[in-house]
This record gives sequence, structure tokens and C-alpha cells, in this order.
Amino acid sequence: MRFLDLAATSAAVAATTGRLAKVELLAEALRRLDPVEVPAGAGWLAGELRQRQTGVGWAGLRDLPPPAAEPTLTVGAVDAAIDEIAAVHGSGSQARRRALVHRLYAAATADEQRLLTGLFLGELRHGAQAGLLADAIARAAEVPVTAVRRALLLAGDLREVAVAALAGGSAALAGFGLRVGRPLAPMLAQSAATVDEALTATGLPAVVDVKLDGIRIQVHRSGSDIAVYTRSLDEITTRLPAVVEAVRALPARELVLDGEAIGLDETGRPLPFQQTSSAAARRTTGSAEVAPAVRAVAARTGAAVLTPYFFDLLHLDGTDLIDLPGRERWAALGDTVDPALLVGRMAVTGPQQAGQAMAAALAAGQEGVVVKAPEAPYEAGRRGAAWIKVKPRHTLDLVVLAVEWGSGRRTGWLSNLHLGARDPGTGDFVMLGKTFKGLTDEMLRWQTERFLALAVQRGEWVVRVRPEQVVEIAFDGVQTSTRYPGGVALRFARVVRYREDKSAAEADTIDTVRAIRAGRPPAG
Repeated sequence: MRFLDLAATSAAVAATTGRLAKVELLAEALRRLDPVEVPAGAGWLAGELRQRQTGVGWAGLRDLPPPAAEPTLTVGAVDAAIDEIAAVHGSGSQARRRALVHRLYAAATADEQRLLTGLFLGELRHGAQAGLLADAIARAAEVPVTAVRRALLLAGDLREVAVAALAGGSAALAGFGLRVGRPLAPMLAQSAATVDEALTATGLPAVVDVKLDGIRIQVHRSGSDIAVYTRSLDEITTRLPAVVEAVRALPARELVLDGEAIGLDETGRPLPFQQTSSAAARRTTGSAEVAPAVRAVAARTGAAVLTPYFFDLLHLDGTDLIDLPGRERWAALGDTVDPALLVGRMAVTGPQQAGQAMAAALAAGQEGVVVKAPEAPYEAGRRGAAWIKVKPRHTLDLVVLAVEWGSGRRTGWLSNLHLGARDPGTGDFVMLGKTFKGLTDEMLRWQTERFLALAVQRGEWVVRVRPEQVVEIAFDGVQTSTRYPGGVALRFARVVRYREDKSAAEADTIDTVRAIRAGRPPAG
């Protein structure tokens, strides 16, 4: 299949509003892929690269060659080129990777270049989410969509399911099951502003779990073999020796556990998420048996050691539990895992108890709670109404300092906002990070016109503006940052609204941001 045809499908899907029309466009593209092209092509239609990590970011996509006049690329050729780019490592890798990227872009037409950029940056927003792709796979393979969705939840890999459906139909899809050692997409939680709102969704009675500010882990054990996976299904076993040691000490022979790994300080309170995620990112040497030595080094150096806390059990000694009600899974979990390794959980029959659980979690330094319906099965890969997370929401009124041009479906619009807090001592603004989250098409159109009018410097990627426009930003927390001059950055920032009623002189200050970071109520 020509790569240009896939780019045309992506553009057509982005320009189409109807779900059924999108599904038909995607299904037609899937039908046209050669069998060997399906793993790459199906992933691209979902906005994902098969290679996951390529080492290519914004910096590597500057000063690109002009587009080719005629299309020559095929899906297979592009996939092979990205394989070659992703394989570059070692001394001089930056220059070699850049040369390969330029060679690929030089062979691509303008439409193909736009698709490549969206894929490399993970910003291909043409409206083809996993749910639409599941429907499209079913349409293309002429199989029930329920069979595709079930296989997708258990396999955790859309590409693998697409290959099976298109090559083997319903029979191949029926072969997917929970397999110890193969991670499955985790069940996710919707969000609510209050525990009362969460209970409206789950019903009563319910259970309230403490929401830890750690990293999601899924641990598979088969005999002496133990593997730890992240929420994105990447294996990080060697990075979490204490988790491996804890699971190895359990009496069961086969397990699939769902939980969180978190760093704790000497008092047992959670470390900032940054320290937890940094510890998970570090590669350790040796095997899990060195965990006691790792902890001894941690005690001596202050480095974080991540401890697991589990809240669900999906498989136990040859029996899959995912279709059982939560109360049965959790009972089996309690019988299998040491209570010291279980997430705090409270059964509640009303809002008052749920509110008390929320207050206790926050007082202990945790992120919030997750309210769960005890009769619900484990809906792998779904963000349903059976689990509802509740976290305190912070908002700040900040000033836009610059804006980056968008890519993919946002090409031609100013998108990514550079956010600043007011420094009351100098009158200047201190940058806290960037976000393009929460912006509707209407807001994108408005802000493009607004910020071009405020522009003081127009670069190829970034437009710097007069610091006049105030925007209300919601975020999950504040973390330490060496990247920004104020030493702090916002976590998961997203736009709530523009504040036409506030001037830049009324924006929140860097002191307020630092107070939130320190866990103190802001002054005034």
C-alpha cells in the first residue's frame, strides 16, 4: 500500500465528523493493507508507532528538507525506515538519526510529511481512538465487534488483534485469553469532582481505595519467573527489584496483580511523584535478589526504593478472575497478598463515610481516592463508571508568554501555550511549563487570532507574545523542575477558560505556586 493512501485516510478521518463514516474510512484502509503491513499500518491509523521509542522529538524535526513532488513511499518502506531510525544508539547517534530522518522526509510528499510528524511526536489527532479502530477492524474482517474488543482488552495490543482478525477471523480472535506473562490493558477510572458525584456513578454500597501518587504496575508471576509492566505495557522488571522480591515471597504459583509502586520517606509518607518516576526510570544492575542491598544503598544515599501496593487480582493459580465481581477478586487478593502490601480500602454505605476516607487519604499525603462498584467485573482497557477517581483540583490564573504552532489536525493554529506566574518582586513572569490540553477548536481559532495580535517575535515554531492574556489552568500538582527558572512546574496542566475579566497584574504569583508545591495553603 502507498504511504500516501494512508496519509489521505488520516486526513479524511480528521475532516469527517460522523462516527460511522470514520469507521468505514478506517476499515477500507485496513482492507487495502498487505498482511505484512497490518502491524504498522493499523498502529499508524491509531496514531501509534510500532517502534514506540524512536529518539525523534521536536528538535530532530527542525530544518527538514522540502517535500517530494511525487509519492514513492510504501507502508513497508516507511516502517523499515522508522525501524532503522529507532535502532540508532551510541556515539554520534544524534547526527546519524538526523540524517536518516532527513532521508525519509525528503522522500515524502507534503501530506506524508504531516503524517510522519504527527506519528513521531505522538500528536496525530485525527479522531481515530482505539474504540473506533476496534469497530473498523471488525468491519474490515467481517467479525463481531464484541470479539474484537474482547481480544483487544486481553492482548493489550491493537496491532496484534488487527493481524489476527484480518488473517484468521473470529476463530483467531477466540484464541486470545489472559496469559500470564503477557500484559493486558489495565482497567481505568473516570474522574469526578467529589465523592458524592462518584457515588452517584458507582451506586451504594461501594468501596473507597486510597489513590496513591505512584506508577501503575501490573505484575505477572509464573513459578520463579516474575515480570513487571507499566500502564503502557512496557516491561520494567529490572528497575523494581523490591517489587519482584515482594511478589516472589507470596505463596501462589501463578499470579497477575494490579497495583501501584511508590516511594516512601522515612516516616512512611509518599515521596513526590517526580522521585517515584525517576526511580522507576533508572536501570539497576543485577537481579531482584539484590533488593536488600539496593535498599541498604537507598538508606545510605537517600535514593528512592519503590514499594508495591496492590488493589486487584486478575489471575490466581490457573484461574482467570477478571470476569468475577470486584468483591470476589478482592477477597481472593486479601487471602493471597500480605496486608502490608495492600492499598488502603474502606467499604462505605453512604457519602459521609466516603468523605471521611477521602479526608484520611489526603491527610496521609496521598493523591485522593478511587470509588469502586464491588459488583463490577475487571473491564480491562476500559474507562467505565465502575471506578471513579476523586482528586482535589487546583486552578491558577496564569499569563501566556508564548505559543507554539500546532501540528497534525492543529496545523495552522497556535496551540501549545507557555504559561507564566507573576513574580511580585520583579514584576516579571516565571515560566511554569506548557500545555495544549483542554483546547476546543473554537478556542484554537480564537487564540490564534489573539496571540498573533500580541506577537512580539514570530519564529518558525514559537510565537512570543506580550504577557497580557490571562488563562485559567487546572492541574494535578506542582513538581520540582530544573528546566524552568522558578524551579517548579505544573503536572498535567490543562486549559479551563480564558479570563477576559482579569489583567496580567492580577495573575497568580510564583509564591502561590511554591506554596502549593510545599503543601501549604496559599497566602491571602
